[in-house]
Amino acid sequence: MTQLTATEQFFEDLKEDVKGSAGPLEGKKALIVGIANDQSIAYGCALAFRAFGADIAMTYLNDKTQKYTQPLADHLGVGPALYLPCDVRVEGQLEAVFEAIGKTWGKLDIALHSIAFAPREDLHGRVTDCSRDGFLTAMDVSCHSFIRMAKLAEPLMKDGGALFTMSYYGAEKVVEHYNVMGPVKAALEASARYLADELGPKGIRVHPISPGPIQTRAATGIDRFDELMETAAQRAPSRMLVTIEDVGMATAFLASDFAKLITGDTIHVDGGYHIVG
Repeated sequence: MTQLTATEQFFEDLKEDVKGSAGPLEGKKALIVGIANDQSIAYGCALAFRAFGADIAMTYLNDKTQKYTQPLADHLGVGPALYLPCDVRVEGQLEAVFEAIGKTWGKLDIALHSIAFAPREDLHGRVTDCSRDGFLTAMDVSCHSFIRMAKLAEPLMKDGGALFTMSYYGAEKVVEHYNVMGPVKAALEASARYLADELGPKGIRVHPISPGPIQTRAATGIDRFDELMETAAQRAPSRMLVTIEDVGMATAFLASDFAKLITGDTIHVDGGYHIVG
């Protein structure tokens, strides 16, 4: 048997704690887009959803990443019909994911978007110097794909639901070395507010989640990211760095009926860093 990571063991213990009682997400169907490995924020959210009773569908980027995500899908109990390739830059792949969900489940309650990308030369340069193609690519992958997900999820969320996307404090304030992703994440948060307004009458809630800095695969693309983590640990009121478990638990709460009248806000899971940063 494969040894569990500390995060996986945390949620296995949690499942045992709630065993025998209906979890707050019991019977819910959740799609997770953006798990790259067992350190991904999206994986922390998927584990939390599963621990509280949800069934999981998930995607992987391509054949190269499948070897890293297949064991995670197995741990989450994701069947082959709902473990699907999804590169939002490849025409038809995102649509195929939602088509499979419609055929298999006939509904969807939770959809989580945790993908972002900018070409390295644009990400590491000044916003002033960002190329047009680089900016458009970053906006397409990191922002517009969430709007596309919302459109595809809407008809499946027949009884309402919750849509999540991952942002960062650099959307609100200038964070050194975050560069072009700052404007892109700002656009993502604004888009989420408009989606919340438009989909609210159907009982669909929308949240950008803004975690503090976490050492994920995506974070390695940000120049001097270790300095951001050090600053957050020193300045956050909690004096602690956030973990993927922390983000997962908060997101699971927002996905539950306990949070049915919370929508449209950017939810910070950062130990309070945004109030002093």
